[in-house]
Amino acid sequence: MGEKVVAVRFDLADRQRYRRKLRGCLDALGRLLTEKRFDRPRNLMGLEIELNLAGPDGLPRMMNAQVLERIASRDFQTELGMFNLEVNIAPHPLAGHVFSQLSEELRTGLGYAHRKAEELGAGILMIGILPTLTRHDVDLVNISDVDRYVLLNDQIVAARGEDFTLEIEGVERLACTAASITPEAACTSVQLHLQVTPQRFADVWNAAQAVAAVQIATGANSPFLFGRELWRETRPPLFQQATDTRPPELQAQGVRPRTWFGERWVDGAYELFEENLRYFPALLPLCGDEDPLRVLDDGGVPSLQELVLHNGTVYRWNRPVYGVVDGVPHLRVENRVLPAGPTVEDVVANAAFYYGLVRALAEDPRPVWRRMAFQDAAGNFDTACRYGIDAELRWPRPGRGGVTAVPAVKLVRDELLPLAASGLDAWGIEPADRDRCLGIIEERCRRRVNGASWQSETFHRAQEAGLDREAALAATARRYRELALTGEPVHTWPAGAPGPYPRDGR
Repeated sequence: MGEKVVAVRFDLADRQRYRRKLRGCLDALGRLLTEKRFDRPRNLMGLEIELNLAGPDGLPRMMNAQVLERIASRDFQTELGMFNLEVNIAPHPLAGHVFSQLSEELRTGLGYAHRKAEELGAGILMIGILPTLTRHDVDLVNISDVDRYVLLNDQIVAARGEDFTLEIEGVERLACTAASITPEAACTSVQLHLQVTPQRFADVWNAAQAVAAVQIATGANSPFLFGRELWRETRPPLFQQATDTRPPELQAQGVRPRTWFGERWVDGAYELFEENLRYFPALLPLCGDEDPLRVLDDGGVPSLQELVLHNGTVYRWNRPVYGVVDGVPHLRVENRVLPAGPTVEDVVANAAFYYGLVRALAEDPRPVWRRMAFQDAAGNFDTACRYGIDAELRWPRPGRGGVTAVPAVKLVRDELLPLAASGLDAWGIEPADRDRCLGIIEERCRRRVNGASWQSETFHRAQEAGLDREAALAATARRYRELALTGEPVHTWPAGAPGPYPRDGR
């Protein structure tokens, strides 16, 4: 949520005041939109990556504070678990050789961070869920020593009123409970930001929702959790359940979860912020001194800090974002769909595919969200999380009416990659950057390989070689780490570890 807060207790008066402040912020947002006060089009994109700390043995290392002290860079920050970090890349114009530039920046920054982590016996690993994580690794004792995480945990636990139930049925079944939100720290993602004008917001957000399933199908990288093989992208069900403020009775009534795909296409950003107020009680009712409407009356630009804070506790997979830079407000679409990794090349290819595809679909005179039901997009997201590269998705028939089921790899290769290429051309991306990035996505589809399928095959080969489950998961994590350090994209990785497996898995 990005706010510096301190551990406090809230009473009824705090919540009532916060609700009034939220309403004032929403009214101010409405005025800003009506008065057309937002930044001009700037074609800016941003990138955040959540990271795992893991040693050469493939096991998590609970030392993010120590590693951050060694790294000593504002680009790196804590995340929820002590085995997590986050790196933030400064905004870039979407043009020219931007994806080559991003690759170089990430390789340099992550390489430096990895070397500093190695000094402490750890290392930086980009992976959706570390396969060697156990339930004990995500106990409350391993939450980062930062007030805002402790406060958020306390508020979500209090709202729920009982332990969290984690129940996921996939290749295998996981059923357990948790007394805190710390299991959510198992999920590490890539967040892609795109600054948009209010007039273009709905088209971009709807396009991002429509392609979320395709992003997962091609980029899944989280098949294991607590020693069980579950969905190809297990992050979404885990994130929803680990942050679910609803006890079973409210779930049965259809109350919306805070981790949410959504339920309809939209016509503008305002309605998403308004939904957040209408559906979700405040978790962190922290009020500042700003009166946003008075700031507007005085000719200024309000920070809308209460609205921004509340928005950060509603975990949409495509989230609206309000910000102010140099005194000018702007809107962004924050895409939170993708898992981290496996390599810088994979992350940048995923980003290029997304930005190209969203540009093309948002400018299509027959937009996809007018030709398919929102329920199809939501169903596609669930299907892609379950089956990854092998998913079948419902998509409008090209040139004809209706929706049909099509293998994700066929949809991407035949229809979506050409669209993404045209979108990147519209952004002004250099053809060499365009072809290199989209070529990685094409090869994943041709070989039917992504991070999740590679992890699964390597794990099963390790078991076939005689390793027990725990040793096979550790061998998978170690081999993943070894290959990720080469920087070669995941579709080129050989499955399995080289040579015979030691019986102890080391």
